[in-house]
Amino acid sequence: MPEKLVIIGSGPAGLTAAIYAARAALNPLMFEGFAAGGLIPGGQLMFTTEVENYPGFPEGIQGPEMMRAFRQQAERFGTRFHTEDVVRVDFRKRPFVVASEEHEVEAHAVIIATGARANWLGLENEQRLAKSGGGVSACAVCDGALPPFRNQELVVVGGGDSAIEEGSYLTKFARKVHLVHRRAELRASKAMQSRFFKLVDEGKMAPVWDSLVVDVIGKERVEAVRLKNVKTGKESDLSCRGLFLAIGHTPNTETFKGQIEVDEKGYIKLPGPNTVTSVEGVFAAGDVADHVYRQAVTAAGTGCMAALDAERWLAAQGIAD
Repeated sequence: MPEKLVIIGSGPAGLTAAIYAARAALNPLMFEGFAAGGLIPGGQLMFTTEVENYPGFPEGIQGPEMMRAFRQQAERFGTRFHTEDVVRVDFRKRPFVVASEEHEVEAHAVIIATGARANWLGLENEQRLAKSGGGVSACAVCDGALPPFRNQELVVVGGGDSAIEEGSYLTKFARKVHLVHRRAELRASKAMQSRFFKLVDEGKMAPVWDSLVVDVIGKERVEAVRLKNVKTGKESDLSCRGLFLAIGHTPNTETFKGQIEVDEKGYIKLPGPNTVTSVEGVFAAGDVADHVYRQAVTAAGTGCMAALDAERWLAAQGIAD
């Protein structure tokens, strides 16, 4: 018998959708992932240490702890879980087909909440210090205000609008922000470049042109980054207490390509002011369809929206009863 609703992904968006759907008696089944392709149970917050900007936690909360609470709440209301990655979907037939290596199920409605993964440099120390909370981050808005970064020299890697936005945000707390870019000119829009050079004139930011970060120095916390000049090949160390990556994100949509409309960067398209995708009965929530905000609270909000949209759609089909 087909499932009423299958949810793919278990970050803030997916688990919030599960809470709302379960309370609406939709008996949702969630494929929460199993670490392949960047999709892990709990989503990217499982890599985050202190979360200070999610409402309701005045003293902050550890990312994994928060996601465990999300999951327990979803389970309390009856959400069922497969700790598996979805490897195949078929949205061309109805009911839809959603399959992992272990299970294949049919579903009347599907919510995609597989998120997006930050692009990293691929350095061993970068990953080690990111996972341990040692001063490497891919989200300045999430982490930049934390005490270890305040009044410190910080490094941002990137040359687009996101890098300028991240660096500009960090100047509120840092002593100085160094922008490392592999070229001698920015890719950012003219407006963002104007903002950057204004901050440079004010002594709050400084460009490091034609350079790559080739290593992160520090045992427990970031102490410096090793730079390589792409023109001369010369290496040098830049002292800092934090490294922020702003070189883009990759949405986890590989499984759905050819089945649903995505934009040029792979994010799921949402034609209207809701979570409805190009396929009727398939909804998307969280970072998999959001390349602008990428916050836990906005992901949770769209998870709520997706569950409500799915509930109403199923009711209109005479299925939710």
